[in-house]
Amino acid sequence: MSVITAGARDSSVVTWRNLMNVRRQPDLLLGATVQPIMFVLLFAFVFGGSIGDNPDAYREFLMGGIFAQTVAFNSAYTTLGMAADLEKGVIDRFRSLPMSRGAVLFGRTTADLAVSALGLLVMSICGLLVGWRIRGSFLDAVLAYAILLLFSFAMSWVGAFVGMASGNVQVAQSAGFIWMFPLTFVSSAFVSANAMPGPLKVIANWNPVTAVADAVRDLFGNPRPGILQATSDSWPAQHSVLWSIVSCLAILAIFAPIAVAKYRKVASK
Repeated sequence: MSVITAGARDSSVVTWRNLMNVRRQPDLLLGATVQPIMFVLLFAFVFGGSIGDNPDAYREFLMGGIFAQTVAFNSAYTTLGMAADLEKGVIDRFRSLPMSRGAVLFGRTTADLAVSALGLLVMSICGLLVGWRIRGSFLDAVLAYAILLLFSFAMSWVGAFVGMASGNVQVAQSAGFIWMFPLTFVSSAFVSANAMPGPLKVIANWNPVTAVADAVRDLFGNPRPGILQATSDSWPAQHSVLWSIVSCLAILAIFAPIAVAKYRKVASK
């Protein structure tokens, strides 16, 4: 059996183990399903009337940002999962087995990708109920969901690294979320990046969350209401689909090797 085949088999076993944990503890799905619904309702009906002159159009604009924010936030569950396995000694038990070292990480990130897919389904249904519509072509919509899943997968590797660096669940609870708020709010997830002051505008324009949010808006064919119509003339804003894919691949290229190296270091202790 080749190394790749053995690694894929080991990863599938770990993925199934993590999914069975979700089945036994369905409360783990609350964050991936209930939280995005709360954000949709909060921004759509509480703040929507204060942003722009067309609340209905803002709800369509909003969904792209909610999609991007939610799949980014889901990396925190990867962080907590890795920290819990490390604290409970599960990583030590995996280390004693004749299995691929990378399988533990691939299994965790793949299982969390499935949870993100469920979250996207719930959000899409919620969005349809509040007036969001897919106005682009079928292939554009498929590409939009593919970008969201790729972003989710990339961010889960960041979460895996943070979880192992945290060492325990208590630290991971803070470390997994604290950096998410500036990442998602200094972006065009909820408002146009053009409305931000100089330095923040530059950061927002190159933020992967902005790229993903703008890309799915363009692919879903969702309009920009009122004061949000103006788009930046920066390269990322003009090539949002390309930049979103490049950003995801860059995150994977950086954090996947770092996470694997960190796992080997932790597992060797």
